[in-house]
Amino acid sequence: MPTLIWRTGTASETPRRVALLFALLFALLAAPTAVLHAQQTTTDAPAVTVGRAERTEIVEAASLTGTLVPREEILVSPQFDGVAITQILVEEGDTVTAGQVLARLSSDALRASLAQNTAQIARDEAAIAEAQASRKAADSAFGRTRDLARTGTASRETFETREAAMASAAARVASAQADLAFTQAQRQELAVKLANTEIKAPVGGLISRRIARLGSVVSMNADPLFRIISDGAIELEADVPESTLARLRPGQRARLTMAAGVERAGTVRLVAPEMNRLSRLGRVRVAIDAGKGGLVLGGFGRATVETARHVGIVVPLSSVLFRSEGPQVEVVRNGMVESRDVTLGLRAEGRAEITRGVEPGEAVITLSGTFVRAGDHVTAVDPAAAGRRS
Repeated sequence: MPTLIWRTGTASETPRRVALLFALLFALLAAPTAVLHAQQTTTDAPAVTVGRAERTEIVEAASLTGTLVPREEILVSPQFDGVAITQILVEEGDTVTAGQVLARLSSDALRASLAQNTAQIARDEAAIAEAQASRKAADSAFGRTRDLARTGTASRETFETREAAMASAAARVASAQADLAFTQAQRQELAVKLANTEIKAPVGGLISRRIARLGSVVSMNADPLFRIISDGAIELEADVPESTLARLRPGQRARLTMAAGVERAGTVRLVAPEMNRLSRLGRVRVAIDAGKGGLVLGGFGRATVETARHVGIVVPLSSVLFRSEGPQVEVVRNGMVESRDVTLGLRAEGRAEITRGVEPGEAVITLSGTFVRAGDHVTAVDPAAAGRRS
């Protein structure tokens, strides 16, 4: 402590010297206390975990879960009733081409009917020939009678009788021709039925279900004999909430994982234009790229669809505080907390894009941000930086 030297002076100077003396003593005693307080403030500042805002790429994705369904399922049914199945040529899981025969029906009765029809056509043609001959004779007789009537040799009654016979012969010709046309139409129907005794695939694809059984009698009103997945195309059908539906567009690429661990790429093919009014969900179809096996109709599937890709300032999502006045981020600057209002962009994989409010390289509080306020002194702990140093 410095030595105090007293000097004598006038009576008016003594109070001033005493005041100066006390001021000097107070300053000397307060200085260590201020230093100690400053050291305690620095030592007692709470530690907070921070991360660095960085400019990088962020990819936003939507997750879908749903069921594997055929893109287009073709129902194959018989074209007529009442005949039995005599042969089945395919099984479930087989791949077929358009026009390939899947099954055959009994054709014995149709072939017999076709033979009868052939005989009936011959009879109708003979009837036409006979009617035409009769008409020719009736025309000749009417012509002679008409000539005789002009000279007065033939009576009026004879003329009318010959005229009626000619008209009757013409009507018989027309009737015989109509009978032949009807019989020929029957033949065409029988030929179509005979052709349809071979059940053929209307399109190429995969047989997903076979109802046909040997010996069973087919009916057009019964269940389809076969179900074919057109071109073998299988899709993931998912119901998604409105917030997810709004981010999806046809053509977006997707990565799918099935229950068996099979992974495939795909593309969003359909986004329904309306929501279900009860469930508030919308329907999405994801077309799955071609591959070998691993897809089972009705099976579970999960898809991750890339909805957006940006390059911007990215911070950990845990650093964003969602408050009533809007999203905020706590930034540590020179050991002091600053609250920043921010504007958010994409969010994905625990990260958030900041379009306004934070600059690259700034330290943002990633944990315990809700326990500090603007102006608080803190000790920033950056695990990433510590890891790089080690």
